[in-house]
Amino acid sequence: MELKRAFGLTLKRMRIEKGLTQEDFSLVSSRTYLSTLERGLKCPTLEKLEDLAAVIGVHPVTLLVAVYTREGGVEAQDALLQEVKTQLK
Repeated sequence: MELKRAFGLTLKRMRIEKGLTQEDFSLVSSRTYLSTLERGLKCPTLEKLEDLAAVIGVHPVTLLVAVYTREGGVEAQDALLQEVKTQLK
């Protein structure tokens, strides 16, 4: 799946799971911009990623891990986190 689309779907899923509306992001983003992100039309900057994650209540890396392991479940998340740990050493 294209990365922008995967990010958008993950962002939308996490937003809905937390019971948030697009309007709940109004202090960090316009509803129009959030909609373009969720539809996979744009990619956020690192600063915007941090802002969005804060509204959702997760660390920005959590949001990225969810994007990159979208279809692999817990096993894929564990494998990715282990790879990151190894690479940071």
